[in-house]
Amino acid sequence: MKPINLAIRFLLELCALAALGYAGYHAPLPEWGKIALAIAAPLGLAVLWGLFAAHKAKQLLPRFWKALLGVVLLEAAAGSLALVGQVELAVTFAAIIAANSALLYILKY
Repeated sequence: MKPINLAIRFLLELCALAALGYAGYHAPLPEWGKIALAIAAPLGLAVLWGLFAAHKAKQLLPRFWKALLGVVLLEAAAGSLALVGQVELAVTFAAIIAANSALLYILKY
């Protein structure tokens, strides 16, 4: 069960990067701003994830805070979809993130 949930988590992380890129490009900004945000938002998520929420993160956080930060970062990506009009997709994505995060926490990952 744990390997399956870890694989799903990895896919959710990739989807979060894609969601932020999509939302950045569809933001109500001039074209140069859309392109900048479509690059900067996923890059920001990747940096924060790598520093604090990744399995082998450089900054060691207590398990609870690491899990909470991971959920917040992924849910923010889901929220970005809602901000650009993809509400149904955002709700579905957020629910899958919540379920996966709960399972991983229960399984003590």
